[in-house]
Amino acid sequence: MALSSRQYAQIMDIYSRHRQAGIITGQRRQEEIYNVLPEIRRIDDQIAHISLEKARYMVLHPGEDKKEELHKEILDLSMAKLDLLVTHGYPPDYLDPVYTCPLCRDTGYTDEGRCICFNQYASEILSEQSNLKDIRKEADFSTFRTDYYSDIPTKSHPVSPLENIKRILSECHTFISSFDECPGDNLLIYGNAGVGKTFLSICIGGELLDRGKSVIYLSSYQFFHQLEEYTFHREDHSEDTLSELLNCDLLIIDDLGTEMNNAFINSRLFSCINERILRKKATIINTNLSLKQISRTYSERISSRIIESYRLLHIYGDDIRIKKAFSSID
Repeated sequence: MALSSRQYAQIMDIYSRHRQAGIITGQRRQEEIYNVLPEIRRIDDQIAHISLEKARYMVLHPGEDKKEELHKEILDLSMAKLDLLVTHGYPPDYLDPVYTCPLCRDTGYTDEGRCICFNQYASEILSEQSNLKDIRKEADFSTFRTDYYSDIPTKSHPVSPLENIKRILSECHTFISSFDECPGDNLLIYGNAGVGKTFLSICIGGELLDRGKSVIYLSSYQFFHQLEEYTFHREDHSEDTLSELLNCDLLIIDDLGTEMNNAFINSRLFSCINERILRKKATIINTNLSLKQISRTYSERISSRIIESYRLLHIYGDDIRIKKAFSSID
C-alpha cells in the first residue's frame, strides 16, 4: 500500500493520539479505584516494592532460587487485586493498559508486520486523497450499462459502439488485474462528450482503491491549478503536493483540453506525464479531443509521448446523458 511520508505521518499521529488517550483513561481509572478500593493502592505499592527487590536480587545473586519465591509473592498479590476488582463489580481487565487496537497496542505493527488497523487507516486516507470518495458511490462496473450503446455499425465505425465498448471494458479489467505485473501502464480514453469516459475512469480508480492502491482523480482544471499553485506559491504548499502527483499509483486527469492552454500548461503536462512514465506510475487521461486535436493543441513532445506510452481507447456512440434525460421524460 503506497503511502507518502505525509500520509504515513498522519497515521502515526493517529496512533500517538490513541496512546495518549489510553494513558489518560488508565490514569483516570486508577484514581477511581484507589478512591473506591484503597486496599488496591496498598497492593500496588507492595508489588512495586517486591519487583524492585526481585530486580536487585537477580543482579546480586544470579542463579539462586529466591527469585521464584519473590515471583510467587507478586503473583499472589496480583490475584488478590483481581479478586477485589471482581468482587466489587469491576471487569477483571479494568486496570489493564487501554488500547484502541489490542492487536498492535496502538503502534500500527505486530510481529507479522502492519496491523489490520494500520491498513484500515491507510485505506481511509487514500480514499480521502483520491477525490473519488463521494463520486464513486454511483460509478462502478456493476452499474456500467452497455445498453446505452448501439449495436449498429456506422460508415465511420465498422465496429458497432456496443462491440467497441465491450472490448474497452475488457481492456479496463485487464488494466486492473495486471496492475502490479505491468507497472506504468497508461490509458488515453478519448471520444465525444457523454460517451462514458469519466464514468469508466472512476470505475477503474475505485477498483484499484479497494485493492489498496493510491489513486488521485483530478479534473484538468484542478490538476493544472495545483501545479500552478505549487510553482508560483511554493511557500504556501508542501513538497508533498508535487510528490503525490508524481508518485501515486494511479493519476487520473479528467477532461484534458478544457483548460486554458499556454506554454506553462504544455511544460507542466509534459513534465508530469514524462516523469510518471520514467517512474513507472500509471496515468489515465480522459479527453473529448481526437488524436489529431491533441497533436494540434499540445506540443509535439506531449502528443508523441502519449501515442508511444499510452494504450488508446476510443469510445464512440450517442451522448448517454441525453439518452438518460429523454428516458426520464418518458
